[in-house]
Formats: sequence, structure tokens, C-alpha cells
Amino acid sequence: MLWQQMGAQTVELGWDFYGPILLFVFLVALAVPVWAAIGAAASLMLVWSGALPLDLVGKKLFSGIDAFALTAVPLFILTGDVLVRTGLSRKFLDVAEALTQFAKGGFGSPTVLVCGMFAAISGSDAAGAAAVGRMTIDRLVESGYPRPYACALVAAGACTGILIPPSIAYIIIGLVLGISVSTLFLAAVIPGLAILISILATNIIMNRLYGWEGGGNIGAGEYFRRLGTSLKSGWYAFIVPGIIFYGIFSGRLTPTEAGATAVVVTIIMGFILGTLKLSDFPAMLVSSAKVNGVILPIIAFSIPLAEALAIIGVPQGFVAVATGVSDEPWVLILMMIAILIASGCVMETTPNIVILAPILKPLADNIGMNEIQFCIMMITALGVGFITPPLGLNLFVVAGLTGESILKIAYRAIPFVLFMLLVTLLIGFVPAISTTFLPEIYK
Repeated sequence: MLWQQMGAQTVELGWDFYGPILLFVFLVALAVPVWAAIGAAASLMLVWSGALPLDLVGKKLFSGIDAFALTAVPLFILTGDVLVRTGLSRKFLDVAEALTQFAKGGFGSPTVLVCGMFAAISGSDAAGAAAVGRMTIDRLVESGYPRPYACALVAAGACTGILIPPSIAYIIIGLVLGISVSTLFLAAVIPGLAILISILATNIIMNRLYGWEGGGNIGAGEYFRRLGTSLKSGWYAFIVPGIIFYGIFSGRLTPTEAGATAVVVTIIMGFILGTLKLSDFPAMLVSSAKVNGVILPIIAFSIPLAEALAIIGVPQGFVAVATGVSDEPWVLILMMIAILIASGCVMETTPNIVILAPILKPLADNIGMNEIQFCIMMITALGVGFITPPLGLNLFVVAGLTGESILKIAYRAIPFVLFMLLVTLLIGFVPAISTTFLPEIYK
């Protein structure tokens, strides 16, 4: 039994905590769906601890997801699906390729950049990995990249799906911690771009070391000619991200309204271009519903679990244990980042946010970390976990897409992990990176 003395309060954790946690780990190891494992663990914790009457759990499941902000989640997912169906995502790739002609990263650089563009619309890393992977991996291999490295590059670039706003992850953490989603989107701009640049830089360095592909040998006149041609033929594809960013950051639209507007505009553009038909809608809606059907049950079942953890004193207990190890802020920040990366390796973003955010935030408060900075650091660290060998979830997405060995992809992903980890550390230790553009009240 673990207990720590916190002033006059004794925080004691027994089998009402450890039993449900062991049950959750056991069920996940048996490949039981995460939402079911969370639901079973929450129910057991509620029964043993008496934290919440079981007859209220059903009510909590529905009230937890009865939030206007969550409506943005299926809307951004559907926008991403429509973009792929209409072929607008390929216009992003053409423009990205023209923009990065000067880089010594060959086709790898536009691949990373288009991952960032797709992230700015869909808000999902898995969707980005699948959509961009289908467009680019074979061409990367034809350009000279080893297939495992091409897979690792797409997996790393797709991490920006939860790091560049608008992001589903920021919508969820804003809901869980009661923080303005628009504020989080604004704060995430510089950190998200920093991660994107770190991936671009890693690819350029790897190209220089191994000579897989050239690039960059182009004059200024030819560069702008090609860029002008690509923008002329695909400028309209940027109407959608333009609406999302302008609407949210100008304050004219909430994230939900921006998502709804983006869906409508994308559909209209698809009909105008003749690339979208009414017969495409059933497949699009089913595809989006499948992704949304994974996210919302996890949120619903995670909420009573998070409440039970709070009632039995887990956040306070964690703060006591952590500060018992060291009271140095830099040590505690490293501890939080390590926990988040490890969790990001083995579990999806949504349950990690709903379970870990309420536990770790008191520790961040204890060392004086700004709540906005904490949220950005948390989401970024979880994003690094998506490609951290050997269990990063994005590695499994691209492996399933290509049939390539997980271990080979994981090995090639190590340089990207190191550079992304460096950015995560900067976010954790330099508040200005995530608060520069924020009003004074949030700093």
C-alpha cells in the first residue's frame, strides 16, 4: 500500500486503485478494445472505492460527451475524408513539392510538409499517416529512399496531426481541463511548426549523410516559375485551411463552426470540380463514423474513471510521490515528459489525455507551470510517443499500410524521435514558446 503525507492530508492508495489498474492492463494485453477496458476498470474502481454510485455511471457516460466542443471532432474527421475523396490533398502535395525544391531533402521534404498541411485540416495523426502514406511512400522508394525509412518519415510527419491546430487532441484536453480550445489552438502554432521543422531538418541531414536523393540545385527563376504554376493549378485547395485558421484565430468562428464550414465548403468544391459524387457519401460517412466511433466511447468511459481517480486522491498522491523523489522543477518536468512519451507509445491520445491530464496537471501547478504550457507540452510528448520504438502507434499504421517490418521502421524512426524530443524539452523549459501569441491573462 502506497501512502504519502501531504501537510495535514494523508493520501492512501490501496487495491481500490491498483486492482482496477491491473485489470485495465490485463484487458489491453488481451486486445480488448480500449474503451471497454477503461469502462471495466472504472466500474471496478467505483465499486471498491465507493467514489460514485454505479447507478449514476450511465448518466455520466452521456453527460460527459454532451459538449458542444466535441461536435468539432467528427466535423474535422469528415473534412479530412472529403479532402482525400475530392483529390484536393494531391493539390497540397503539388504545392508542397514546389515550395521545397530548394531543400536538400528531395521528395522527403514535400512529404513532411504535406503531412503538416493535412494536419491543419483533419486534426488526426492516424488519418494523416494513412492518407499521406498512400500518396507518397511508393514514390519515396522510387526516389531512392529505403522503404523502412520512407515509412518512418511518413509516420513522423503524421505526428503533426495532433500537434498543429486545429487538433482533435487540443479539443479534448481543453474539454477535460476546462481551458479555451481557441486559446490552445493559438498557443500550439509555434510548437507545432517547430516539430514540423525538426522533422524536415532531420530528413535533410539524413539525406546529406546517406545521399539517398538530391534536390536543391535549382535557380531562383525556375523555383518561382514552378511554384507559380503549382499555386495557379491548386490555389483553391487552400481555401479550406484558410477558412479554418481565419475563422478560429479571428474569433469569428468557434472550432465547431469552423469544422462545419470546412465540411460544407469542401463538399461544394468537390461537386464544382466534378471529383465528388453523391454515391461517394455513404463510404465517406462510414469511414468518418468508424474513426469517431473509436474516440467518443473512450471519452465517455474515461470521464467516470477520471472522477474516481480524483475522488480517491490519485492526483494528490502522484504529486506527493513525485515531489518525494525530487522537488527540483527540471527533474519533475523530465519525469512528466518521460511518462507521457511512454504512455503515447502504448495507448491512443484520447485515453491518455482523459486519464493523465487530471493526474499530471496538479504536479505542473505545484512547480508553477502555466496551464497552457502544460497542455502544449503534454500533447507534444504524446505525439513523440507515436513514433517511439518499439510500440509507437504511427509505426503500426504505416506498417499495416505497406507490410514493412515494424522493427525496421522503428530503427529508422530513431533520428526523428531524437529531434522531436529536443523540441519537446524546449517547450517544457521555455514557456515563451507556447505563450508568445497569447493575451497577457494566459501568460
